[in-house]
Formats: sequence, structure tokens, C-alpha cells
Amino acid sequence: MSHLSQRPDDAVVGLPLPHESADLHVTGHALYTDDLVQRTPRVLHAHPVCSPHAHATVTRLDVTPALDVDGVVRVLTADDVPGINDAGVKHDEPLFPSEVMFVGHAVCWVLGETLEAARLGAEAVQVDYDPLPAVVSLTEAIAAESFQGARPVVERGDVDAALAGAAHVFEGTTEMAGQEHFYLETHASLALVDEGGQVFVQSSTQHPTETQEIVAHVLGVASHAVTVQCLRMGGGFGGKEMQPHGFAAVAALGATITGRPVRLRLDRTHDMTMTGKRHGFHATWRVGFDDDGLLVGLDTTLTSDGGWSLDLSEPVLARALCHVDNAYWIPHVRARGRVARTHKTSQTAFRGFGGPQGMLVIEDVLGRCAPLLGVDPVDLRRRNFYAEGQATPYGQPVRHPDRVVAAWEQVLASGDVVRRQAEVEAFNDSHPHRRRGLALTPVKFGISFNFTAFNQGGALVHVYKDGSVLINHGGTEMGQGLHTKMLQVAATSLGVPLERVRLAPTRTDKVPNTSATAASSSTDLNGGAVKDACEQILARLREVDGGRGLAWDDLVREAYFSRVQLWAAGFYRTEGLHWDPVAMQGHPFKYFAYGVAATEVEVDGFTGSYTTRRVDIVHDVGDSLSPLVDLGQVEGGFVQGLGWLTLEDLRWDETDGPGRGRLTTQAASTYKLPSLSELPDELHVALLDQAHEEGAVYGSKAVGEPPLMLALSVREALRQAAAAFGPAGTSVELASPATPEAVYWALDRARRTAPAPTELAEV
Repeated sequence: MSHLSQRPDDAVVGLPLPHESADLHVTGHALYTDDLVQRTPRVLHAHPVCSPHAHATVTRLDVTPALDVDGVVRVLTADDVPGINDAGVKHDEPLFPSEVMFVGHAVCWVLGETLEAARLGAEAVQVDYDPLPAVVSLTEAIAAESFQGARPVVERGDVDAALAGAAHVFEGTTEMAGQEHFYLETHASLALVDEGGQVFVQSSTQHPTETQEIVAHVLGVASHAVTVQCLRMGGGFGGKEMQPHGFAAVAALGATITGRPVRLRLDRTHDMTMTGKRHGFHATWRVGFDDDGLLVGLDTTLTSDGGWSLDLSEPVLARALCHVDNAYWIPHVRARGRVARTHKTSQTAFRGFGGPQGMLVIEDVLGRCAPLLGVDPVDLRRRNFYAEGQATPYGQPVRHPDRVVAAWEQVLASGDVVRRQAEVEAFNDSHPHRRRGLALTPVKFGISFNFTAFNQGGALVHVYKDGSVLINHGGTEMGQGLHTKMLQVAATSLGVPLERVRLAPTRTDKVPNTSATAASSSTDLNGGAVKDACEQILARLREVDGGRGLAWDDLVREAYFSRVQLWAAGFYRTEGLHWDPVAMQGHPFKYFAYGVAATEVEVDGFTGSYTTRRVDIVHDVGDSLSPLVDLGQVEGGFVQGLGWLTLEDLRWDETDGPGRGRLTTQAASTYKLPSLSELPDELHVALLDQAHEEGAVYGSKAVGEPPLMLALSVREALRQAAAAFGPAGTSVELASPATPEAVYWALDRARRTAPAPTELAEV
């Protein structure tokens, strides 16, 4: 067993502890970025002037009327930028644009003594536009060949020959919508300049280092002149990985010019209309099976809706291509990818980071093809699982495929699936206007950043003379429990009680050059770094102790008086990774996280409305560092996935009128989020036993993103329930999200159409 993954007998990791700030969250005492405004005197408030056009040239910008509004102090424009007028790491996102690229694009920002003054000032700014043609939908972009960025291909074997020789070949199209992050805390930044000229930015950001770098290059200063702190976030889900940087830069620019602190916080409507979403995808595919129902070949093209700039679209697409196999062995594969350019918000990271979109493609293929092959979908999925010794289409061996089998068998048993399948069949035979469906789907999700260089983490650990411990690491807390796990790792590593350890907010002047808190890797990276720092300190303390067995406080005191260093900077990098982004081949992931979900639904044949009756989940988190935190992540991830696949329906105005390109679902009143009424009547979650992960911090595995894909079982259950309204062998095409309306039209087609849909006819 490796030193990194070995646990002592008295470990604090593994204990079911509550979130370290749980009491602050529920009592309202937890402070977030915008709460700090109340503690900062003379703050100015920023408000955007947003474009009403999806695509237009700014022909005139007159800010003088705003300056006549009482309380307006300054209007920030491109002329004020001392450095680079760009907020994107690809240098394709002008901070103050002369060509607006989506409805809501901010052309300037008004600073006022109050938010209301800034808002009135923004209304007074006069802007003339010359409207230009706008590409709004993904299908429009494909037809117009409006693409951006690289076009990667993952390929193995001879797909054309495999499909030509396959016993059964089918083809189809799969489309899926994006998703709004809808974090509770909207984007917020608070910037000030201290007496030494340092720009200090409090930001709700998942990537403080990148926020620091963008602020620095907008201001035209070195990174050491900018410090970014993230106290905590009220949710992120990927939406605060890349998108906070421009807002932080606006606040920092305002503070630099006026000499006063500047606060920028988006209201909910601005947040929804100005920031990116999960990428919607369009996929075409041809798939071949042999007479035993085994996959022999898949040829697919995935097109993502990138919006107006690249943002993170290229790595999102790469991860989608690397997950189009999910848990299934496909001997011959060709998966092409491309990013569409549309005149919408620049779509960005979202929990799963392309993995869910790629996995939905293969699950849609299997769900639609199973009835045409005359095979139960549960059996079709199980017989195509990876086996030991097989590798992914991009060349990475699949380690521990037995774990997805173990999770599958455990769900079958604990969920009493065989008996319930018979009950579902009996119910459907006796209820002409209601149908039930029961589906199982697996998850195999790769853990690590696609970009190898990001797989590093840092930490700073102090032991004070009284034996108390302070830790600081490069990860950010957004409610996911990272800080809780880091406290447990530090206490376990040092062998001290948890109450002796405190954690400081994430700051770029304490731990530099950090990676984003993303890719489900933050516990692995920062936990490894915290452990490394603690072990450096322990090694020094052992020399002081000399085998005497001194108590902790006595040992620390003696070490201090012996002039022994009681602090350490820790570092961790994930070993064994290599990736060629051009060839799309290599070993990009440290390991795979596995899971299985079984979902039972009931559908009303008159309306398409449905209830989720029961969900059984078994998920692989390795040796859990913090079981309560991990269970919460599994449950929350599943529910967020359920929202993406069944409820959350982003809509943009695609008409040719003046509202073209406007997000029409820009509030909770028009954008449906999961609520208590959508939760399963029964939700059973278990963590997979005997799942130790060698070479990971204390044998644990990532848990943030993989559970989201467990919700694919809900969509597949809805498909089976809709198909049950038709004759045996009916193949159902189901829209995503599978809203009640979409389910109704699917079941209505099943009722009215005896043969399989023509678009899925065997070719």
C-alpha cells in the first residue's frame, strides 16, 4: 500500500462529520463575498449597460448623460483600460466590446454611490448599434458551418469495416440542451487598492489564480501586484471557474481609477443573461451490433454549442469525446468533435464538464436500439461492460472494471430489481392510461484535468507554539465540503484532534499558481499537498522527539526552542498522466470513478406528467474521507442531473424579430428547477464497499461530478415507460430535457406508431 493512501488506526478521515460550516450556513452567519461590503467603507457599486442585440457593432457610446445622474461617480469604458482589454484566457473576450456578441453583453459599467444610482446612470448611457446577422441555435450554426477552435477526433480500429460487417446497424441523431448553474450566490467581486498599491480582490471564484492573472493583465501589472481571496462560494458547479474573471477585472479597474472600493454583484436576471451555461450538444451516430447484442462499432460526430467565445469549450468537448464510451467496450470507434460559434453567452464549465453529454449519447443509442434488437435494455447494457485488460478508445487501460459490475449487482440486489420488473410489467398490463418504467444505467468517469499541467496542488501548513494548526490550500469551498476533508486530512496526517486544526480562506498570496477547484480533483490535489506539508513537519518533529514519545504540545514547544521549522509548504502532482491533445491518445486520468443507479418512474398517458417512484444508487468513492459529505454529494449530484435531463429547459428567442437571441427563461419563474415535488419518493444511496484506491489520498476517490450522470437512469426509465404505451419492440426517441411535454409526445408516437420510427430503421 502506498504511503499516500495508507491510513493510521486512529484516523480522523473516514469519520462521518458534518460540513465544517454547516451551522453557519443554516443560521445565516456564513459570510460570502458580497457580505463583506457591509464591512468596507466608501464602496462604489457597479451596474452594466447591456446590449439588447445578439450581434451588433457599437457605433456610438455617449456616457456623459450618466454623469449628470445624482450619485454617479464614473463610467468605465475601454478607454480606461491601462493593460489588455480582454477577460478571456484565449484572448477572444473583449472586456469592453466594440462588437456585441449576445443579448446582455456589457458595453460599459457605471459606478455609483448606491446601486440605484448606478442603475439609473446605466439607463442614461446612450448607445447606438448597427445590428448584424445572428446565429442563435446549434442547428443554425451547423448549417452555416459556424465553428471555432480545434476539431478533435478520438479513433480506434476500422469503424467503416466494422459497420459494414455488423449484423445490425442503426443510425440516429441525439440532441441535448444546456443547463443554467443557478448557484444560490450570483457572481460577486469586491476590489480595493491598499496603501502600498496592492490590488486586493475578494471574488466568488473557483479559480483564484486565473482571476488574479486576468485582473493583472487588464490593469497592466504583474501578478504579484494583485491578490485574490475566495472566502467561500454559495455554489459554483463550474460556472465560477472561468466566468468570474471579467467581473473581478471590472471591479479592480474601478477601484484603481477611483481610489475607492468597488463592489460588483449581478442580480439573478443579469447573472442568467450575462453568464455561460452547460453546453448543449448535437450528435449524429451510426452504431453496429453483432447477433449477440455486442457493440462492434460506433461512428459519431458531437457538436457543442460554444456560444460567442471559446472559454472552456475545447476541453469540455475533449472530455465529452473521452466519455462517449461510458462503461462499454466498443472495439471500433470514431468520435469527431467540433465547437459551434453562436451569438449567445459563452458556454462554460458545468459539473461533469462534457462527460454527461458524451455519456448521454451512448446511453441514448443503447436505449433506442435495445427494443430493435429484441434485448432487454438492462441485459444489453450489462453484456457490453468493459472487462479487465480492455482499454478506452483513447488508449487508457480501464482499471477495476469489476467495480462497476459489483455496483450493478449490488443495485440489482438491494433494489430488488427483478421482482420489481415483474411488478412494473403487471402494472402496465392492468393500467391502460398509466405506465411505469424501470431502468439501470452505469457511470465510468475519468478523474483528473484533461490538461496535464493543471494536475498539481499546493498547501501551507503552520504549527504554532501552542500546538494549534492553521492550514491553507489552493482549493476553494463552494459548499461541496472540500475544506471539511482538508481539515480531516491535516488532523489525520499530524495525529492531532480535529479541534486543534483551523483552515484559512483561499488566497493567492498564500498558495500561488493553483489550479481551478474543478474536474472533481480538488481533494486529490489539495489533500495530497496538505498531507505533504504535514509530513514535512512531522519528519522534523520526529528528530526532536528521538523516540521519547513526547506529547504533542510538549514536542512542539521543544521543537520551537530547538529552532526547528514548524511550518511547511506542501506540493502534490498527479503521477502517471500523459495526454496528446492533437492525437487524442494517452493516459489523461488518474483513475475512473464508478456508479450504478436504478430508477423507477410512473407516467400519465394523458399529460406526460410523471413521478419518480424510487431510486437506488451504489457509488464508488474509494475509501471515503468524509462519508456524510460524500453521501450529500451523491444525492445532490443526482438531483442536479435529474434537473438537467428532465426539467431545466433553456430557451432563446429564435425568431427574426427584435428579441432574437434573448434568453426567455431568465428567472426561476420561467426556468424550472428541481424541487421537493420532483424528488424520488424513495432514494437509497450506498457507497461501494472494498473500493480502496491505491495511490490516492488515504485511498479515497473523487465524488463531485460522477454522481450527476447517475440521473441518466431517470431518462431511460421515462423512455421505457413511454415505450410501454406502444406495442412490444417500440423504440422511443425522447427529447432532452425529457419534460412532461416531451414525454407526452414520445408516448403519443408510441401509441400511434406500430413499427419502429423510420429514423432508427436498421440500415
